Amino acid sequence: MSCTMSAELLFTSSIVIGFVAQMVGSSLGMAYSTLSTAVLLSFGISPAMASASVHTSEIVNRFSSGYSHFRRGNIDTCLFKKLAGYGMAGAFCGAFVVFWTPVKVIKPIVALFLLFMGLRILLMGRGDNRVPSKKSTLPVGPLGFFGGMIDVIGGGGWGPVVTSTLVLRGDNPQIVIGTINFAKFFVAIVESVTLLTLLKSPQWYIIGGLIVGGTVAAPLSASLCRKLPPHLLMLLVGALVCGLSLRTLLKAF
Repeated sequence: MSCTMSAELLFTSSIVIGFVAQMVGSSLGMAYSTLSTAVLLSFGISPAMASASVHTSEIVNRFSSGYSHFRRGNIDTCLFKKLAGYGMAGAFCGAFVVFWTPVKVIKPIVALFLLFMGLRILLMGRGDNRVPSKKSTLPVGPLGFFGGMIDVIGGGGWGPVVTSTLVLRGDNPQIVIGTINFAKFFVAIVESVTLLTLLKSPQWYIIGGLIVGGTVAAPLSASLCRKLPPHLLMLLVGALVCGLSLRTLLKAF
């Protein structure tokens, strides 16, 4: 389909894709790259081109989203530094690992892991509707590294891996989502530079459309995140994680 679509039509379509994906990604802390890539693939864009375009557009969109969350006090500075640093390292390594490890082997394993976490988040959201008062001692560094690596290998997954795990750890969903979005800005820089080096050059009008749509949606989604109660955010995150995981499993098998 991409062969018959004009540059103008792809640009306009990308604006819509970027807006919707950013509303979801910035509000829930996940699924921007997953949703964007899925739609672009349905347009007939090659997987390499779609991945490069989406991750490159994330540099601008994640900064816009992260800054909007920062202005509204949704950022944990200590958590941000660890996730950004380890996430960049994981993204860099993952870009090379994907050349040797078949995605068919990795995706089902990650999907099962995410499905389990998504179900647990749903149970938490339907329980006492409060964030657990006692946090676990789960190390943030390895989590960020793993999230960055999976995001490159699976064409998305930073949010589902990191956000769901931190929510289960007992962190405030609003702070987690804001911090995740800002940290992903730096992870996206590493992803895009590495992918542009290893893959074909992206189609810049697709990237431009994604950036325009995402930038418009960023402040709106940050405000929405701040207003939603934690238990509702957990239910939304849990449902989204389960949906994405089941979709990945169905495609794998």
